[in-house]
Amino acid sequence: MTDKPTLGRRPLILGGVALAGAAAAGIYALRGTGAPEQTMLTAITDAQASDADAGTVPDMVLGDPDAPIEIIEYASFTCPHCANFHKEVFPQLKAEYIDTGKAKLVIREVYFDRLGLWAAAVARCGGEARYFGISDLIYERQREWTKGDDANTIIQNLFAIGRQAGLTDDELDACLRNEDNLKAMVATYQANAERDGITGTPSFLINGDKHSNMGWPDFKDVLEGYES
Repeated sequence: MTDKPTLGRRPLILGGVALAGAAAAGIYALRGTGAPEQTMLTAITDAQASDADAGTVPDMVLGDPDAPIEIIEYASFTCPHCANFHKEVFPQLKAEYIDTGKAKLVIREVYFDRLGLWAAAVARCGGEARYFGISDLIYERQREWTKGDDANTIIQNLFAIGRQAGLTDDELDACLRNEDNLKAMVATYQANAERDGITGTPSFLINGDKHSNMGWPDFKDVLEGYES
């Protein structure tokens, strides 16, 4: 297995259509019938990135849409520092700023590898209502679900998380086989990251200003500067 997550705040990999193709092809090869892996990979890789409508993949938003502070988080489900942020910082951010209506959190996923893309497809499979709950489980169990000697083990680990959130195997399989959506997700990530100059994760745009990863005391200090 060559695409397990590695420790550290990694730079972005912009290989969008090929990444989506590899992810979708892996699902077909590992989870049943359909086009052979190479045929599926070729079909998607030969497509143009512009064929995917980036506007069809929405941001996931937590909190009051009209909150005065907008926090956009760029994160990867295979990034250990992102998992640590959601363990150590997010609970306090949610309690003090999101739940009180002071801020909203906008999630923009980054895909370093097909594992991260698969995880995002699982998180999105339940729609916005379940997205954040599934995301919490994916980050919480990052060290567990990323373990495995082959891609099938990784997929089964992600399916287990999806099942716990109330999704069926058929629903999960359909989400992970949806090549058009995978391509659109990658196209959206590329467009967002390139426009906002994102080079690693986690990164944050707070009311348009870019910030690096930080602990809660520093994050709170930054947020206080945006309170009027």
